[in-house]
Amino acid sequence: MDILVVGGGGREHAMIWSLSQSPKAGKIYCAPGNAGIAQLAECVPIGVFQFDRLTAFAKEKEVGLVVIGPDDPLAAGIVDAFEAQDIPVFGPRKNAAEIEGSKTFMKDLLHKYNIPTAAYEKFDDYEAALAYLREQPLPIVIKADGLAAGKGVTVAYSLDEAEQALADIMVTKVFGEAGAQVVIEEFLAGQEMSILAFVDGETVRPMAAAQDHKPIFDGDKGPNTGGMGTYSPLPHIDEAIIQEAIETIIKPTAKAMVDEGRPFSGVLFAGLMISPEGKPKTIEFNARFGDPETQVVLPRLKSDLLEIFLAVTEGRLADIDIEWSDEAAVCVVLASGGYPGPYPKGVPIEGLEDSQGGLIFHAGTARGEDGSWVTNGGRVLGVVGLGATIAEARAAAYVRAEGISFSGKQSRSDIAMKALL
Repeated sequence: MDILVVGGGGREHAMIWSLSQSPKAGKIYCAPGNAGIAQLAECVPIGVFQFDRLTAFAKEKEVGLVVIGPDDPLAAGIVDAFEAQDIPVFGPRKNAAEIEGSKTFMKDLLHKYNIPTAAYEKFDDYEAALAYLREQPLPIVIKADGLAAGKGVTVAYSLDEAEQALADIMVTKVFGEAGAQVVIEEFLAGQEMSILAFVDGETVRPMAAAQDHKPIFDGDKGPNTGGMGTYSPLPHIDEAIIQEAIETIIKPTAKAMVDEGRPFSGVLFAGLMISPEGKPKTIEFNARFGDPETQVVLPRLKSDLLEIFLAVTEGRLADIDIEWSDEAAVCVVLASGGYPGPYPKGVPIEGLEDSQGGLIFHAGTARGEDGSWVTNGGRVLGVVGLGATIAEARAAAYVRAEGISFSGKQSRSDIAMKALL
């Protein structure tokens, strides 16, 4: 079966790496892909919002399955476009992808169905939002309602910082129409946890839990990014807490979406906070695989990913078994200098060709005129180490990451340390 994967980052590279191991997989295409993905798939120069061209390409090549990676085209209705052409597609329809596309929708849904989350208020008027903000205890969380490439959330520890974040979103409009509404939310302290799940209506099949590191600097300092590293499993979080999150948050949310006439099909990703008392609450939901969570979750998947995708799209997820490895995985992201702000492109990368084990997923790379590797994005590479324990996997990831160099390279040195303290 030939496959088309839509997207071009580290998440899509990890998905294609996993799909390519299926005996059922034929030729894999990726639109638009990247230079690293081109080692496993044929990259085609079609953008993720060019729905007509993408559907025409899928028909021309008679692909058996289309897989959608990024959030933006899901929110814009890409799955609906493929379904209208009777092309099998893995991912949620537009009305279900709104659980990520609108934070106000997500928060209102959780509130309606009594699913644990932080207290919040929503605003579309700047002055009203500012007045409310000034009455709240600190720290406080300010979120742009729409999609903002993982950067639309500010945890403000001072009133000045909070007011600046609100003005950036609603007055300066640094996130465009994504900031037409804001959610001002109670700050939750504790341990973060990511649980991704394959979902087919009310059927929920959780993946291995992971933990992301959003801020750019060690110790969770500095502005949020798309993710600077991740690891799985989470030996320091009790399995009972993970199961409680599945039973009280993920499964009820899947059922709520069905009850709302928006049945979810695809990957539902819960970003959670575990309180010091061990109680999980919802920070956010995403409507697709996480990036870089995918880079550590899929290497632990023992089952055939293509078989799972087909089961979801055909409405038979409840009928298959999914197995996970006990092996640990740690991903260290190498980012361009300046990220998450402006950054250069075309910077030569050294050390990628060295054979030192582990896995390397390309997020923002390209080939120079001479065929050499160069940077082409903010997050450039995800370097994954595997091992019997988090400590072993972490050591392997950092050894490999240190062997790769480019001018301005940024990475955190404390990925997965929370599991070892």
